Amino acid sequence: MNIAKNMTDEEVRRLSWRCRRGLLELDIVLQRFSENHVAGLSAQELLAFDSLLDLPDNEFLDVVTSRIKFTNVDVLMAKQLDVLAMNSVLKKLSGHEEVSD
Repeated sequence: MNIAKNMTDEEVRRLSWRCRRGLLELDIVLQRFSENHVAGLSAQELLAFDSLLDLPDNEFLDVVTSRIKFTNVDVLMAKQLDVLAMNSVLKKLSGHEEVSD
């Protein structure tokens, strides 16, 4: 995994550990995301991504695949995350051009 400019080595290790999931589908998505996008995430995007990692696997996958909107996930909405940052992270995770809130 490339190291993001705004992350310490310890934060990168913690994030890498948290990306290990029980669903193969999520492991594939997260590996691709880590390789292609983590190094370029802004601080707000890192917060959004970290919040997504708090979700149970099935709910995380449902949000990434747009089966449910992140605005319908109470845990995410309670954190008052930057909507643009969350949309950006979800776009990168899903590989879709647009993610609506």
